Amino acid sequence: MKYIFISIITGILILSISLGMATQIRYDIPFNISFNSLTPRTQQQVECLAENIYFEAAFEPTDGKVAVAFVTLNRLKTGLFGSDICGVVKQKSQNVCQFSWYCEAMPLHLSTNKLLTTTSNPVYNSIRDLATSVYMNYDLMHDPSKGALFYHADYVNPGWKNMRTTAVIGRHIFYNKRSST
Repeated sequence: MKYIFISIITGILILSISLGMATQIRYDIPFNISFNSLTPRTQQQVECLAENIYFEAAFEPTDGKVAVAFVTLNRLKTGLFGSDICGVVKQKSQNVCQFSWYCEAMPLHLSTNKLLTTTSNPVYNSIRDLATSVYMNYDLMHDPSKGALFYHADYVNPGWKNMRTTAVIGRHIFYNKRSST
């Protein structure tokens, strides 16, 4: 039994070395994978997630950034908001963007012209690393939004009805619909 355990650990270490993950072991997340090691399709999805975090919560605390990522991924998981991350981020309902930045000219210009990814922007680069981590570890991480599908800044009053607050992080209030029972 002892030899089986050692063989498993050795296999994991060899796999992590081959993926370039062994030089820095992090105990807070199981998969510490770099953006550049992702497939082009996955990179595109992570870029959409990173842009959403950047334009919605760039200067929020880390939990706030992670919560915005989780809302995006929670929406994807329901199947009601888009078929992939980019679809969730870019979704419009009756010509209203689900994430307001996507309807604004300057953020959309930065996004569609890839100006964030072609310049040295340390804030964006750290957010892209965070987005990669959340994307790879979504099912294994604690969700600071507590399953939220909606949020807004604390200085906005959208007049939403039938919503229940799940969390307040930084300047954002996170919600889910109230159950009908």
